[in-house]
Amino acid sequence: MEYVLTTSGLCKSYGRFRALDDLSMHIPKGAIYGLVGKNGAGKTTLIRLICGLQEPTKGKYSLYGTKNNSRAITKARRRMGAVVESPAIYMDMTAEDNLKQQCLILGIPTYDSIPDILKLVGLENTGNKKAKNFSLGMKQRLGIAVALVGNPDFLVLDEPINGLDPQGIIEIRELILKLNREYQITVLISSHILDELSRLATHYGFVDKGHLVKEISAEELDRICRKYIRVEVTNINALVRLLDANSIAYEILSNNSANIYGKINLSKLVIALAKMDCEIISSHEQDESLENYFMNLIGGDRHD
Repeated sequence: MEYVLTTSGLCKSYGRFRALDDLSMHIPKGAIYGLVGKNGAGKTTLIRLICGLQEPTKGKYSLYGTKNNSRAITKARRRMGAVVESPAIYMDMTAEDNLKQQCLILGIPTYDSIPDILKLVGLENTGNKKAKNFSLGMKQRLGIAVALVGNPDFLVLDEPINGLDPQGIIEIRELILKLNREYQITVLISSHILDELSRLATHYGFVDKGHLVKEISAEELDRICRKYIRVEVTNINALVRLLDANSIAYEILSNNSANIYGKINLSKLVIALAKMDCEIISSHEQDESLENYFMNLIGGDRHD
């Protein structure tokens, strides 16, 4: 598998406080990688390191195979765009002028790409309106537009939907999906809003107290968090025989309860079990959310 970014034993300390502690991660090319963690878990610190805004105390990382201590890392970073903490925009400038300014910063000689970028982020009709008069969602999209100047193929977004209203969240979500699917841009998104992240991510990295606790693909996570029916029965052995005979996946929880996975006709199950002198005492459908999975993983209290 080809990776856009890998880190190995990455550490960052501020005095005695260790913001990152031996963090190793792998972002596959073409992925939407969700960096999951509570506020203060180390997500923004990690992003600042890979963007070159700070240096690691220990450990290393590679961007497109270029190590962070190589002279070529600056060139490799030109292939990435980032929105770190808040959009890097000039409030007294229009959307178009913000992009022109970014072209100048990057040494891009023409402004030919600007109309297409503005259209891509839905800001092509803002005219002479200054950024300070934009809604929060428009400012976020302008920040992403600035990050897209230079045609990067790796986009890093730090809490891109923080504080947005439902419409703004939908607009950012659709933009990220479009950039990934139509423009083949690999995306790293840090967020603590897990419900929204679950609508986007193809891969996850779970961070807690500076550690990467778990890396997992969305496909693997879906299998773990799949829906199931939890049943309590009078005869667990009869339930097992019936489920085995019909090749239905299950998990025994106790001597009278089990989780049944897959599509089940509960009425038919009740009738079939009754013929085996087994009754269903209780049943209810459940699924483990991304948030529950994360909280079980780190063994902490619920967060928001």
